[in-house]
Amino acid sequence: MDLKRIRARIGSVRAVATLSLALVLTASLGTFLVQARGPADPTFSSAAAVSLAESGLPPQGRQVMALIRQGGPFRYEKDGTVFGNRERLLPDQRRGFYREYTVPTPSLGHRGARRIVCGGLQPRTPEACYYTEDHYSSFRLILQ
Repeated sequence: MDLKRIRARIGSVRAVATLSLALVLTASLGTFLVQARGPADPTFSSAAAVSLAESGLPPQGRQVMALIRQGGPFRYEKDGTVFGNRERLLPDQRRGFYREYTVPTPSLGHRGARRIVCGGLQPRTPEACYYTEDHYSSFRLILQ
């Protein structure tokens, strides 16, 4: 093998190695960025960004809030049951602190994704309530 062919082969090996390294670094960076995106601040310190007034709830949400204060009756069997906060997006509390309620979505024949989750010792007078319209992927503090 002559020197030109050896240099050409080394050059192509370097190009492949450089391209492989670039692909690995790009994939690693993409994975890091996805994993680095954590949940919204669970303490809700930036209340304006993650809150909404009760009057800003959809009409069905306002109706559910009224039912919560009355103690029911609720439309779905699961309403009023313990919400486990497995997503860890709400402030950390002991098990049993949070309860979930379905906010009906017009034109759906099932529970849908909208919920209100309230926390406190007295279900009729919750300390805080949160609204999610994406089945627990994000929450907004309901300002009462």
